[in-house]
Amino acid sequence: MKKVAIIYWSKGGNVETLANIISDKLEESGVEVNLKQVSDADISDISEADAIALGSPAMDENKIEQNEMEPFIDKLQNLNMNKKVVLFGSYGWGQAGFINEWEKRMNSYGFNVIGKLAIGEAPDDEQIEALKDLSKNLINLE
Repeated sequence: MKKVAIIYWSKGGNVETLANIISDKLEESGVEVNLKQVSDADISDISEADAIALGSPAMDENKIEQNEMEPFIDKLQNLNMNKKVVLFGSYGWGQAGFINEWEKRMNSYGFNVIGKLAIGEAPDDEQIEALKDLSKNLINLE
């Protein structure tokens, strides 16, 4: 059975909603899901997974969350695990540029970013379908 780790940070609930949509889609497809808030995650969650989904809202200066998510992502820098990754997040007053910077960073760490989605606030039906499609990419782990 394929195993996917979904690790995220959420304050207002939008990123948590996205994480749950991904989790539901993967479980519906028979994938074992390890869904965790980043405060409860560690590197073994990444190393034991076949693929990964990471989520964060855009925060100050259009970056990922700085107190918990940023330190966790920093720990991934020297792992050089060529694993498939989907990045997801939300933004309010800012812009979606944080997701592009995050993608470059994860690729530079040796991960294979196969998709990303940043939404303004809460997802609409079209964005939910796009997120489900990204989830399907994680299922095809060959």
